Amino acid sequence: MRMHKWLVASLMAASLAAAQSPESLLIGPGDFLHVQVFDTPELEQHARVTDAGELPLILGGNVKVAHLAPADAARVIEKRLLDGHFLLNPRVLVSIDEYATQKVSVLGEVKTPGAYPINTPRSVLDVLTLAGGLTDLADRKILIERQGTGERVLYFVSNQAGVAMDTAVKVNPGDTILVAKAGIVYVLGDVGRPGGYTMTNNEAQISVLELVARAGGTNHSAVPSHAKLIRKSGGGYIEMPLPLSAMQKGNRADLPLRADDIVYVPFSYIRNFGMQAAGIAGAVGSAAVYRF
Repeated sequence: MRMHKWLVASLMAASLAAAQSPESLLIGPGDFLHVQVFDTPELEQHARVTDAGELPLILGGNVKVAHLAPADAARVIEKRLLDGHFLLNPRVLVSIDEYATQKVSVLGEVKTPGAYPINTPRSVLDVLTLAGGLTDLADRKILIERQGTGERVLYFVSNQAGVAMDTAVKVNPGDTILVAKAGIVYVLGDVGRPGGYTMTNNEAQISVLELVARAGGTNHSAVPSHAKLIRKSGGGYIEMPLPLSAMQKGNRADLPLRADDIVYVPFSYIRNFGMQAAGIAGAVGSAAVYRF
């Protein structure tokens, strides 16, 4: 009998430690709870949290448990049993048998944004699948906001399937997922395929040479030695010389780009050398956006 009690106590201690994990979900109305009281099996019960967020106990009446972690709810029940003189040294374990069906909201750059019902924690990849997956313009850095705590978790959807699955985090009932639009950089002028290009590679970054390569390279009539980089600054643009020709020859280091940067490669016509940043930036609105 002593060995049995020691084993039960050890198991409950391990369960209590697990219940105190920061990953524990908060209890909500409608959740179905399992309450165990050490060495008092007659007080063990399975009960559902009421709409008012209370749990009806076999002894002690109703206790408020909504918005508490299971470990915190156990402490509240212990206090109720102690204050009511029902037990001298109550030790309680609370676990969630079943979550009430709640909706997880998926917003932003997914195929079908909306609210989707789930009643257990699910992989973020599963939830994104419910929303039809990411669009071609989606930023792979997505944000998950936890219900109740407001904690924000950043998750990167890798292009490598194994990495994406191995690093996937759990989404809880009531959470919100926000998928922002990926940054876009532009290359205009005398290149094979001028336009905008999304920063959707595995690093969510792109360099000058990578951008020009995506655009099919510079044409024979281009003058890459007179290329320009136009960058947003406050309410306007700043223009700086870009040694693209030297970069292509390996004489200058490649340059990482920021979202909304514009690389302009002039034509060989003299009249194009004098184009100003504002005029080049004005062409962005009509530029095609390529999703690769």
